[in-house]
Amino acid sequence: MPASDPVAQVAAQEEPKRAHSRHKTYPRFIPKFHASLRDKLPSSAESDALRSSSFASGSLSMSGEDDNPQHNGPCKILSPPSPQSPQSPQSPQSPQSPPITPIASALDEVKRTLLLESDCYGKLGFSFPRWKRWRILSVVFFVQLSMNFNTSIYANAITPLAHHFSISEQAARVGQMIFLVAYAFGSELWAPWSEELGRYPVMQLSLSLVNIWQIPCALARNYPTIVIGRFFGGLSSAGGSVTLGMIADMWEPDDQQFAVAFIVLSSVAGSVIAPIVGGFMEVYLDWRWNFWVQLIFGATAQLAHLLFVPETRATILLDREAKRRRQAGEVNIYGPGEIQGRGITMKEVAIIWARPFSMFVREPIVFCLSLLSGFSDALIFTFLESYQPVYAQWGFNTIHIGLAFIPILIGYFIGYVSFLPIMIKHRKIHRRDPNTLEPESRLWWLLFTAPLETIGLFGFAWTSLGPPQVHWIAPMLFSLMIAVANYCIYMATIDYMVASYGPYSASATGGNALARDFLAGIAAMYSTPLYETIGNKYQLEWPSTVLAIISFLVTIPIYIFYWKGAVIREKSKFAKILATDRKARNIRRAGEKNRSDVGQTSEGQFSQLSGQIYGVSSKNGIH
Repeated sequence: MPASDPVAQVAAQEEPKRAHSRHKTYPRFIPKFHASLRDKLPSSAESDALRSSSFASGSLSMSGEDDNPQHNGPCKILSPPSPQSPQSPQSPQSPQSPPITPIASALDEVKRTLLLESDCYGKLGFSFPRWKRWRILSVVFFVQLSMNFNTSIYANAITPLAHHFSISEQAARVGQMIFLVAYAFGSELWAPWSEELGRYPVMQLSLSLVNIWQIPCALARNYPTIVIGRFFGGLSSAGGSVTLGMIADMWEPDDQQFAVAFIVLSSVAGSVIAPIVGGFMEVYLDWRWNFWVQLIFGATAQLAHLLFVPETRATILLDREAKRRRQAGEVNIYGPGEIQGRGITMKEVAIIWARPFSMFVREPIVFCLSLLSGFSDALIFTFLESYQPVYAQWGFNTIHIGLAFIPILIGYFIGYVSFLPIMIKHRKIHRRDPNTLEPESRLWWLLFTAPLETIGLFGFAWTSLGPPQVHWIAPMLFSLMIAVANYCIYMATIDYMVASYGPYSASATGGNALARDFLAGIAAMYSTPLYETIGNKYQLEWPSTVLAIISFLVTIPIYIFYWKGAVIREKSKFAKILATDRKARNIRRAGEKNRSDVGQTSEGQFSQLSGQIYGVSSKNGIH
C-alpha cells in the first residue's frame, strides 16, 4: 500500500501499541472500526487529486491526465451528498466525477485514539490487589448464599401453606418447582446485559427484583399470588451468569481454579443451610416469615454488594479511564464503549441466549456432564423430601430433621478442601510447562470421588431400615459421602468445560447450570410421591436404590471422557476453532518467555492463524 495512504499511516501509528500489548490481543470491535474508517477515507487516486488541488475559496478547475479516467478533465472539490438527497445530480462541469469526502472528515475520525487494555492494565480487575479481589469474592460468596437459600427454604413452608390455603401438599410444592425452573432460565437471560452494561448495575437490579418479589409472597391472600411471586423471583435471579463473569474479570484463565472452587462452595452450601435454619422457622414462626427471612437475607446481601463490590467489567473500566484522561487534558482518548457505542441488538442477544441450549444438545461432553451434574443437584432436593419419612423412624422432630442436613454441609467442605492440593499441583505443572496438562486432567480427581455418589446412595437406601437394625448416624454418614461427590462433580465438570471449550466455556457451563436447576425443580415434584407410592415394607429403601442405579449410569461418561476426551473434542466444531487458536498460543508462548499468557482477555480471544476474534460471554454455570 502506498506510504501516502492514510490507512497505512494509521496502521503504522497503532503498530507499536499492539506490539507491546500485554495480552497481544485486540478487542472485537477494532476490525469493525478500521473497516468503517477505510470506507470514509478517500482512495489513493482521490488523495492525489486532493493534494493537487488548491483549497482557495470557490471551485477551481484543473486540467491534466489522471490514471483514473473518471478524474480526467475539470474537477471540483465537492461536499458529500446530504442525507436527504443521496442521489443528487452531478455537477455539469464534471459529469463523471463522483463526490469526494473532504480529508478533514477522515482525519477527525483518525484522531479518536482507542484506549486498549494494555494502555491501562493497572486499572483493570486483573491488577486489583489480592486482598481486594478476595474481599470482592467473599461478598459475592454471600450473595450466592442468599440466592441459593431462596431455592430451598421454601420446602419448610409447604405444610403450613397447605393448611392455610386448604390445598394439598403436592400443590404447595409448585412454588418450589416453579422457582427453580425459572431460575434455570433466568440466570441465562441476565448474561448478555452484564456484558453490555457492566456487572455491578446488573447484579444490583437482579437483587432488587428478587427482594421485591418476596413482598407479594409474604403478604399473599391466595396461593396463586405466591406462585406468581416465586416465578418472577426465580426469573429475576442472575445467579452465576454474573458471578463467574466477575471471576473472569479479575483472574487470568489459568489462575481461576481457586476462585471458581470457592464460588461453587457458596452455590451448593446455600441450598443446605436453608433446611438447617428452616426447621426452626417452621416450628417457631408463621409461614409468612419464610419470605420475610428471604427478604432480610437478600437485602443484607444487596447492601454488602452495594458497599464493597466495585465494577469489574473491563470495557466499563476502560470507558471510565478514557473519560478521566480526557478531563486531565489528554484529548481524543476514548474507551471501547464510547467508540463502538452502547447497545446490543436483539439478534446478538438471541445468539447468546441460544448458544447454551445448542451446545447442551449438540455437544456430547456438555450433554453428559450436565446430566451428571444436574442429577447430583436434584439429589439434594430429593433429600429435602425424603429426610422426613426416613428420620421420623428414629423419632426426629422438625428441628432434628433440619439439623440432619449438617453432614451434607460438612461433606461440601470436605469436597472443597480435597480439591485444593490437586489445584496447587496442577498450577505448578502448568507454570513449568503450559503444554503438559490436557483438559482431561481436570477430571482426574473425579475418577475417585464420583463413585462416592453411587456408594452413598446405596448405603443411604439400606440404612433407612430404621431402628432397631440401624443407628441414625449411619444414613448421615452416607449422606456425607454423597455431598463430597456432589461438590466434586459440580466443580470438576465446570473446570473441565472451561478448559475444553475456551471462549465457548460460558455457553458450555450455561448448559450445566440449566440442567442443575431444571432437574432440581422437577425433583421437587416427584420426590415425596417417589417415597410414598411403592407400598411395601421397603418403600423407603427402593427409591434410593433406584437413584443409586441411575447415578451409576450417569457417572460412566466421566471415565470415557478422561480416556477418550481428546478424540471426542476433535470432532466438535468448537474444538476445531480452539485447536487452531491453541497452536498459535503455544507458538507465541515458546517464542516469548517474558510475556504472560496470550490470546485471552476478559473480552475475547484473538487467533493469529485464523484471523478471527471470538467474543467471550461470561454467563456461567454457577447458579
